[in-house]
Amino acid sequence: MLELFQAEWCPYSHRVRQRLTELGVDFVARQVEAEPDDRAVLREVSGQTSIPTLADGEEVVTHPDEIVAYLDERYSFRDDAKRHREKAIEEAELLTAPPPWPD
Repeated sequence: MLELFQAEWCPYSHRVRQRLTELGVDFVARQVEAEPDDRAVLREVSGQTSIPTLADGEEVVTHPDEIVAYLDERYSFRDDAKRHREKAIEEAELLTAPPPWPD
């Protein structure tokens, strides 16, 4: 089982989660502490504290570009990957749109 050490507020973690969704790969999201100095478990797994970090058994990948490349080498995009990407864009636009002003 793939383990992704990540945080919801981290845009690089989001990028990796999006790719995992597009590939249809199941994974376990491991939430990390907000302060890097407090990430003892992540340091034990990878020897460092930056996120995202992907653990695939004994294989550990620590940079978002390298994680995406690692995943792309091992998995194929699911049939509805394009629609997942479109929905992610739609949701991001909704989240960043200003709220409607009352009349």
